[in-house]
Amino acid sequence: MKKLIYKNIISEILLFLFLSLFALTIIIWIIQAVNYLDLVSEDGHSFSIYFKFSLLSIPKILSRILIFVLFISIFYVISKYEDNNEILIFWTNGINKAQFINSVLIFSTIFVVLQLCLNSLIVPKSLDLGRKYIRTSGIELFPSLLKEKKFIDTVSDLTIFIDKKTNDGKLQKIFLKDKYDDDNSKIIIAREGQILKKNDNYYLNLENGRMLNLEKKNTNIIEFSESELNLSLYATKTTTFPKIQEISSEEILECLLSYYKKNKNYTKRNFVCNESSIQSVNKEFFRRFINPIYILLVAFIATSLVLKSKDEKNYSKFKYFIFILGITTIILSEVSAEYLNFDNIISSLLITIPFFFGLLVYFTLFKKAYNKIKI
Repeated sequence: MKKLIYKNIISEILLFLFLSLFALTIIIWIIQAVNYLDLVSEDGHSFSIYFKFSLLSIPKILSRILIFVLFISIFYVISKYEDNNEILIFWTNGINKAQFINSVLIFSTIFVVLQLCLNSLIVPKSLDLGRKYIRTSGIELFPSLLKEKKFIDTVSDLTIFIDKKTNDGKLQKIFLKDKYDDDNSKIIIAREGQILKKNDNYYLNLENGRMLNLEKKNTNIIEFSESELNLSLYATKTTTFPKIQEISSEEILECLLSYYKKNKNYTKRNFVCNESSIQSVNKEFFRRFINPIYILLVAFIATSLVLKSKDEKNYSKFKYFIFILGITTIILSEVSAEYLNFDNIISSLLITIPFFFGLLVYFTLFKKAYNKIKI
């Protein structure tokens, strides 16, 4: 009987949890996917790259909302059971509150492990794969982005203006500026032109124009009847350099070990670990390896509802207090990463917060439940 009761409430929490996770993930993903449309509309990437990149953001969304949804799920189900007097079935069938709290400990520990796997393995890998698609993709939609009487700067250091674009793809009165660096650039003015595709690369074929090479100490003009510009040589303006959240956990740990233990800078692939980047590495370490422990803390906070019956005085106030305390703890878990600094002993103590308060709340709950002391 006890197993059946446990199975029932755990199943209900899991059902509410997965439905909420699915709904929230879809909503957030759609909002993000709309923002990612710039990859197509402004940066010229194909729709296949857009969908791959946006789909690979789903693990990150799950990792960010899991703690919130878990807290709401436990809080909601226990509240519903209490309001419907179903929680009495637990206590009348020989299940004490201490046993229930221990079951929540086991239940929430599973989600701590899941969150650790998401944060440290799956999310960095998926984000890095998404960035890889951007790095290796071309600007497939570049021709469709060219509009009449508009300056187009889809690719880095290249600006194109066309006066007219015919239905067959011919371009008329073309202005093009190619910037090499701060001191050197090239301006091309052509009467006609057309974008051609050769061997999966795009070329801008220009006719009847002149080229101005602008150098720091010299300027020359070259007239031409026909010239060709390889657009594949220009990089997309989309960020291709890996962000800190896309760096593998192994590299994050190696960076911290190298910087704090060996007092040396660490460089691997495109990731440079030094004084200017170490604070971002500290934050990422906290988010990946410390934040998941907050799951235990918020789970115990939500479980505190079992210590007070709805028939007791101030139950509503107690319920609101537990809800606000849980939400505040979730916010604290996100904010704490901003202040972590291993150079500062006091700020380093932020790491101990979820461990210390998690144990404190657990043993307080266990003691009150075991001794049947009502808050």
